[in-house]
Amino acid sequence: MDTDFILKQFEEIEQKVQKLIDDIKQLEEIKLELEYKIEAMEKDLQGKISAESNYIEERELIGLKIGDVLEKLNTIS
Repeated sequence: MDTDFILKQFEEIEQKVQKLIDDIKQLEEIKLELEYKIEAMEKDLQGKISAESNYIEERELIGLKIGDVLEKLNTIS
């Protein structure tokens, strides 16, 4: 009886260890997916920052051009 009991306990331990291994593999896959998502979001953010920077530069350029046009109009009047 002792041998059967010990074997059963080892079997339960093996099952628990296998479940832990499976859980670790699943968590590693989830971690990898999240790292890819983070990388994609960082690239997207950099693109938006670049677009915003371009927008600000264009706005400043337009403001300068409008100022030039207004100065020319003032000299005509």
